[in-house]
Amino acid sequence: MNKNINILYRGPLESCNYDCKYCPFAKKKNSRAELQYDKECLNKFVNWLPSQSYNFGLLFTPWGEALIRRYYQEALIKLSHFENVNKVAIQTNLSSSLRWLERASKKHIALWTTFHPTEISVDKFLDKCNQLSELEVNFSVGIVGKKEHFEFAEQLRGALPNSTYIWVNAYKREANYYSNEDVEFLNSIDPHFNLNNTIYKSLGKACFAGESSMSIDGEGNVNRCHFIKEKIGNIYEQSLEKILKPNNCSKNECRCYIGYMNLKELELNKIYGNKILERIPQKI
Repeated sequence: MNKNINILYRGPLESCNYDCKYCPFAKKKNSRAELQYDKECLNKFVNWLPSQSYNFGLLFTPWGEALIRRYYQEALIKLSHFENVNKVAIQTNLSSSLRWLERASKKHIALWTTFHPTEISVDKFLDKCNQLSELEVNFSVGIVGKKEHFEFAEQLRGALPNSTYIWVNAYKREANYYSNEDVEFLNSIDPHFNLNNTIYKSLGKACFAGESSMSIDGEGNVNRCHFIKEKIGNIYEQSLEKILKPNNCSKNECRCYIGYMNLKELELNKIYGNKILERIPQKI
């Protein structure tokens, strides 16, 4: 049986059509040359995958919004049909057309969607969610847990079926940001909010990052995860057998889902199963 490897891919794309104040890439635009380079990097990665003797879970975590680019849509369609790709997921603001998903394998594709209250109405976002349900595409819905977003989180929870998981990213830029009442409310929206509302002491802890999970950039450079900027190899220059090995975390803290999902002591596979990349619990 082939070993399972999770890859978090982040190419050179760093542009977005939204203008969220909490994001450094709001309304940033890449030049045509930069977009062409990003496309070339993406296509090289897609063409590399079928030759590997592993099964892959893929999560695209772009700096910005990728699905407004047709070449990302086409890449995800192609990847969803690869025999050695168990799952391909992507973080998205859900602003693009969704018709392209009709050509993807619904069994193997999923969306990690985020609602941004200043950029789209609740009704328009819910319409997008309804389209995904009609297409039978698995997806989660998320929102940044700022206090001014609470009313929108409540509206989403009230409008979406209970089978749709809504996650809340805790706002951690301010210490003691939430009152006990705030935490109780957010737990009513996201039953796993406390997992995210924790800063994990991770130094020296056993982690899947660098062993069965890795972060790669557009040039194929490999880091153990997005938050440890130490290059451990390059997928186009070395075999994965030479790159991947068990490691303990070298950072003092782990604060983000795409980091702490790899901490072995948390055993998050028991919560999320084979939908850990798209952030959907087995029981909602």
